[in-house]
Amino acid sequence: MATNAVDETEATKATTDEKAVDTTESDEVPRTEVPAAADDAPAKEENPSGVGQGAAAVVSAALGVVSLTGSWIGTVASARQNLVGQLETAQNAGVAQQIQAVYGDAWQTTALWGGLFALIALVVGVVTLARPAFGTPGRVQAPWIKSVAWAGVALGVIGLFLAVLKYTGILLGLPSAS
Repeated sequence: MATNAVDETEATKATTDEKAVDTTESDEVPRTEVPAAADDAPAKEENPSGVGQGAAAVVSAALGVVSLTGSWIGTVASARQNLVGQLETAQNAGVAQQIQAVYGDAWQTTALWGGLFALIALVVGVVTLARPAFGTPGRVQAPWIKSVAWAGVALGVIGLFLAVLKYTGILLGLPSAS
């Protein structure tokens, strides 16, 4: 029994000493000397962050929205075409010819600009989605980039479809002059 008591006392004392050492250790991280040449070297990123792909995906979606809602340049081109139609139409021209020259050509100009923005959105979205296939093997594209790029592609397809329908007169065509 006496041996047991001594062993327990020594074990308790050893445990107490270890705890004391653990609580007195400093939480500071030891500083190491860095050579001066390392401070001057530019920081080189090993893995690309995907910022360019993310920006391209957002641009694709934004261009898709612009193709659907219209753009400043499309509005200006339409107004210009309207003015050209008014100037070139003779006073004695028929009603159908005046409607086409003043309104129809302006409508088609708006459709062309919408289609151009939709086509650019579609191309940028597809390139963004295809980019990882030509990049670093094993690097996975962030899910949000894929989602936004797919949104840009979808908006581009819808915008292109609507632009074709507007240009051909199937969607909101000109009224008949009769």
